[in-house]
Amino acid sequence: MPDRVLSLADAAVGTVFLGSSAVAWTGRRRSRVSLLMAVTGVCWFLGSAVPGLVFLHRGPLVHLHLSYPIGRLHRRPAAVVVLVAYGAAVYEGFVQTPWLTAGLSALVVAASLDVFAGTSGTARKAGRSALAAALVFAGVLALGSANVLLEWGADRTVLLVYDAALCLVVVWLVMDLLYGQWTEATVSDLVTQLGRSNATTGLQAQLARALGDPDLRLGYWVPQQQAYVDETGLPLEVDVRAAERVTTTVENDGEPIAVLIHAPTAMDDPKLVAGATAALRLAVTNAGMRAQVRACMADLAASRRRIVEAAESQRLALEAELATGAQCHLAQAEIHLAALKAEGGEDLRAGLAEVLAEVAAARQELAQFAQGVRPQSLTAGGLGAALPLLADRARLPVSVAVGVGRLPPPVEAAAYFVCAEALTNIAKHAAATEANVEIVTEAGDIVVRVSDDGRGGADAKGSGLRGIADRIEALGGSTTVGGGPAGGTLLTARIPVDGPEPDGDR
Repeated sequence: MPDRVLSLADAAVGTVFLGSSAVAWTGRRRSRVSLLMAVTGVCWFLGSAVPGLVFLHRGPLVHLHLSYPIGRLHRRPAAVVVLVAYGAAVYEGFVQTPWLTAGLSALVVAASLDVFAGTSGTARKAGRSALAAALVFAGVLALGSANVLLEWGADRTVLLVYDAALCLVVVWLVMDLLYGQWTEATVSDLVTQLGRSNATTGLQAQLARALGDPDLRLGYWVPQQQAYVDETGLPLEVDVRAAERVTTTVENDGEPIAVLIHAPTAMDDPKLVAGATAALRLAVTNAGMRAQVRACMADLAASRRRIVEAAESQRLALEAELATGAQCHLAQAEIHLAALKAEGGEDLRAGLAEVLAEVAAARQELAQFAQGVRPQSLTAGGLGAALPLLADRARLPVSVAVGVGRLPPPVEAAAYFVCAEALTNIAKHAAATEANVEIVTEAGDIVVRVSDDGRGGADAKGSGLRGIADRIEALGGSTTVGGGPAGGTLLTARIPVDGPEPDGDR
C-alpha cells in the first residue's frame, strides 16, 4: 500500500506540472515560465522511469523559481545557482550526496532573497509570491537532506511532504501568474527606476531587464542627422526586415524620439511593451527638458559673466580715455599756463596762479575718478600691487597676503572690489581694531578671505555684502559670511578662473 501511495503521488506531481504548464501557456500568451514547468514535469516522469535521473527535475525547478515570472534570469547570483542546480541534479542521481542537497537549499534561499531585494515598489509587492514559493521549495530540500544526514528514517513521510509541497508551489505560481499584477508591477518598477535618472544613459539596460531581452537595443532619434544613434552617440542600424528582431518606434506628438529593437517574444505581452514604451517616452522627454533647463542655466551664467566682463572692458576703456584725453589736455594746459605765468607781470601771474590751481584740482578729481573706475595700480601690477595701497588708505591696520599672480581682468577687478567693499564695511560698522586680507588659489578657484576682530554679526543681506555677492555670483562664484578666527567676521569669496593669464604686465 505505501508503494502505491507514493506511485500515485509521483504521478500526480508530474501531471500537475504538465497541466500547470498548459494553463500558463494559454493564459499568459506562451510564457517562458510555462516551458520551465513543462520541462520540470517531463524530468519528473523521466526520474520515475530511470532511477539515475530521479533528481533531474531540480534543475528546471530551481530555474523556474529564480526566473519567475518571465522565465529569464536577470541577476548574476541567480544564474550561478541555476547552473549549480542543473549540475547537482545530474551528479546526485548517481552519487548520493545529502550535503550537496543542503548546500543547494541554502543557495536557493540566498539567490531568491537577492532577486527579491533587486525589486522595488509594486514589483516588490508582487514578488512576495515568488519569494515565498522559492523558500518553500528550499525548505523541503533541506528537510530531505536532514532526514538522510540525521538518520530520522522518515523517508516515506518526507517524500509525501516533498510531493505535496511541489504541487502546492506550482499551482500557487500559476494562479499568481494568471491573476497577479505582474505586468503592471514591471511597468511601475521601470517607471520608478527611470524617474531616478537625470539622463538617458542606462535606459537600455533597464528596458532590457523589464522586457527580459538582454540583446535589446535602444536608439535615439537625432533630427539633424535624420538617423538613430545609440547611448554612446554612434549610429544605430535599424533593419526592420530582420526576422529574429522586432522594431518598435517610440513617438511623441507624431515625431519619432526613440526606437526599440527587441526579440519577438516581448510582443507576447503587448501591455508590457506598451508600458515600457510609455515609460521610455516619459524618460526621454524629461531628459530633454532637463537638458534644456541646464542649457538655459549655462547660458544665463555665461550671460552674467559676459556682462561683468563687458563692464570691466568699459571701465578699462574709460580709464584709457581719461588718461589720453581730458587728463592729457589738462596737463598740456597746465604747462602752457605755467610758461605764461613765468613771462607775465604780477597781475597776470596772480590770475594764472588761480587758473593753475583750478587745473590741478580738476586733474586730481579726474585721477580720483579714474581710481574708482579701476585703480591704475591694479592695471599695472595686479592684486599684489593694488591691495597694499588699498590697505594703506584704510581707516584701520590691515595685513595683506596675496598668493596669486596676474589674473583675467574681470577676476582681478572682482577680487579687488570684494576687498575694497569689505574694508569699507569693517571701518563703518565692525568697530574693529585690525583686519586681514588673504587671496589664495584653491582647487583652481581664487579664494578671497577678509576678516576682522570686530563685533561680528554682519548681515549677509545688507546692501554692501549683497553687492559683493551679486558681483561674485555673476562670475559663477559664491560668497559666505561667518565668524572670523579673532571673533569678528570672516567674508569668503570663491571665484572660478577658466584660465589665469601668465604673470607679467599686460
